[in-house]
Amino acid sequence: MGIGKLSAVAVKQAKPAERPYKMTDGGGMYLLVDLKGGKYWRLDYRFAGKRKTLALGAYPSITLAEAREARNKARKLLDENTDPGMVKRVEKLTAHHKAAHSFEAVAREWHGKFTPNWTAHTAEKNLRILEINAFPWIGPRPIDEIKAPELLAVIRRAEGRGLLDTAHRLRMTAGQVFRYGIATGRCERDIAADLRGALPARRQRHFAAITDPLKFGQLLRDIWSYQGQFSTACAFKLSALFGLRPGEIRSLEWSEVDTASGQIRIPLGKMKSRRLHTVPLCRQAAEIFDALRPLTGAGRFCFPSLQGTDRPMSENTINAALRRLGYDTQSEQSAHGFRSSFSTMAHGSGLFRVEVVEIQLAHKHGDAVRLAYDRGEYIEERRKLMQWWADECDRMREGAQVIPLRGNTAA
Repeated sequence: MGIGKLSAVAVKQAKPAERPYKMTDGGGMYLLVDLKGGKYWRLDYRFAGKRKTLALGAYPSITLAEAREARNKARKLLDENTDPGMVKRVEKLTAHHKAAHSFEAVAREWHGKFTPNWTAHTAEKNLRILEINAFPWIGPRPIDEIKAPELLAVIRRAEGRGLLDTAHRLRMTAGQVFRYGIATGRCERDIAADLRGALPARRQRHFAAITDPLKFGQLLRDIWSYQGQFSTACAFKLSALFGLRPGEIRSLEWSEVDTASGQIRIPLGKMKSRRLHTVPLCRQAAEIFDALRPLTGAGRFCFPSLQGTDRPMSENTINAALRRLGYDTQSEQSAHGFRSSFSTMAHGSGLFRVEVVEIQLAHKHGDAVRLAYDRGEYIEERRKLMQWWADECDRMREGAQVIPLRGNTAA
């Protein structure tokens, strides 16, 4: 049986004809040329008394030399009384199994399963940390083959870039993926649990905040004189008046703002506490929204991104505005620090019950039964609280009598 009848030039120059035809190389292998000019390597063989055909790939992805190598491997299997077609099917199934059970596949399945339980920001953050820090290195690996040192090397890449918080979060997120893999039968152990203590402890972080009424008054004067984008200036002022988290302010939608009834209703999917949160609108905040509505009211978001109205403004906008005013967001005042400023002075005034202030901050307090009832309580007290706070902000901004603090309770 002659082998090696074809040449690379003959294969390249083969043209389609009126009907498909074969160009034989020998040893059962040939090039099949179809009516459209497609070229496919095939191997005819017999196994257990039956004639079979094995696909070796398409030209030019598979060259003549590579096709001959595949033929030789198939012939060797036949000499060992093994069906090369069956071996190929098993390899294909194995590759599919590994792809379906890879760390990335399991992680994305886990993420899709639990996204409805998270805020949009948390869902995005959970996936992004894996996409940037894990998938490029262990994403294609079968989850049950990954060992603790391999995961540690991935985590230490983040630590090595000075991102210790990210490294800790990556370990915890990977642990959730492995536990989901255990529950769904894709792996047997949570190797992330073996890495407890492998990273330095995280430094406790407190958001920078001004809690002295005199200094806060100066901050308010600076905010009210801010010369940036009008929508940013509005968000800046509301950051001081609301006590909401920065992400909750920047993602506010006009459908959630009702100045007529004097309240904002933020749905549970957007809150860190994953509960519906009602924010009473003080007179000053309602006026800010009324002034902003002609500019952005036709769109979805109260504070749209400058890059497009289909998404909210950047999470860094308020911090950038603070820095523009000359404030160090690490040591003096941060966007999140407005919550501490509000909490410290509201608690310190002694005018409001602790639970009223805590609910306004959307903090959890008390046991599960109490939490179930607190969702609709204290709205009138909180309305008085927010109007008091806005009036105090006006007084501090104008340099009038400031808040006498009885204590110094931070958020």
